[in-house]
Amino acid sequence: MADDVFKALADPTRRLILDELTEKSGQTLFEICSRLTMKHQLGISRQGVSQHLAVLEAAGLVETRREGRYKFHDLNTDPLRRIAERWLAPDPSGPQENTP
Repeated sequence: MADDVFKALADPTRRLILDELTEKSGQTLFEICSRLTMKHQLGISRQGVSQHLAVLEAAGLVETRREGRYKFHDLNTDPLRRIAERWLAPDPSGPQENTP
């Protein structure tokens, strides 16, 4: 799972998509494309954005939900939290083990 997250985060366009979903979660593909074009002057097709969203969804960083004919994309930070917790050092103020 962590490999998929690192792969997803390796691409600058996908990081921009995550930035936009951080700012406003629950966007449609059209909204994401519009924001990438207007704010970042990114000339990418809807199909290209859709492919990037598929990679982010496979990594668990984006979740989708359908309401009628609309598909909304929401940011999911749980995979990032699991990666961060993997390497967090134990709390030095917590109980200490005695080693001989």
